[in-house]
Amino acid sequence: MPLPPPTINAASLLREYMTHLRVERGLRPLSCEAYQRDLEMFAEFLEGANATLLTARQESVSGFMQHLREHGIESRSVARKLSCLRGFYRWLLMDKRIPHDPTVNIESPSSWKVLPKSLAESEVNEMLERTGVAARSDAADGASLRDHAILELLYAGGLRVGEIVSLRQEDLRLESASVQVRGKGDKERIVPIGRSAIEALEAYVQRGRPELMRSKSGVQRTLFLSVRGNPLTTQKVWQMVRSVNSHASPHKLRHSCATHMVEHGADLRTVQTLLGHADIATTQVYTHLAIDRLKQVHRLHHPRAKVHSTPLQERAS
Repeated sequence: MPLPPPTINAASLLREYMTHLRVERGLRPLSCEAYQRDLEMFAEFLEGANATLLTARQESVSGFMQHLREHGIESRSVARKLSCLRGFYRWLLMDKRIPHDPTVNIESPSSWKVLPKSLAESEVNEMLERTGVAARSDAADGASLRDHAILELLYAGGLRVGEIVSLRQEDLRLESASVQVRGKGDKERIVPIGRSAIEALEAYVQRGRPELMRSKSGVQRTLFLSVRGNPLTTQKVWQMVRSVNSHASPHKLRHSCATHMVEHGADLRTVQTLLGHADIATTQVYTHLAIDRLKQVHRLHHPRAKVHSTPLQERAS
């Protein structure tokens, strides 16, 4: 297919791409608006360099990144705009509108990567103990059993909150100690889980879910239900996690799962598969987290790692 004429204007090209994002990829209107603003900003930058969206080269993208940094745009925002450009040019390339992708060799500087926050193992254990006590009590209701099962699964499998609420009952494979998860882009993966998570899920499925189902007629395939028998929302899961620990979140539990695995010797490929990361570079951030934690423990507990004060410092204190 011949390349389109260079006279095609940016506005019509962006309209086509927005339609692709909404219809084919199912993105929400707010996400599409953010992508459009980023692309319009890039198109305006290109005009000053006598280039267009279709004629942009690698140095055009690099120049745009530098332009943003020089104007005080935060690293996270710069990284998001680069991600937007990559998606746009992949679309153009697949549609044979351009001969090459100008973003293909552009790498995000390490300074753009924000280290995810994780909880200490003791914090996670305390959360699981709190919900576990409530779930094991004689007065445990469906919601208590559900909340404990969700917390166990968030930490055991490193699931995203969206993956939790979209689980169906048939996705559980407790006899093989695993769960089938649908992640980003509808990619499926099998996530292994441990004995604590299995026991919590069994208790919920056998006693908790039937109780929650009583308030709703008809067949409900979604695994985790509200007290009214409807599919649980991501907001409700966030609220539940925060009610157990005000500093925690579903995302922090996912990061904690990965960080603690690396700290205990898991290889990055295993963690990548567990979390459903498409790129190993996304998973490598947990190595830095584990090393930082290791340094901290070493400084606190190794007898030759501690900073000893000098006699002068002791007298000054």
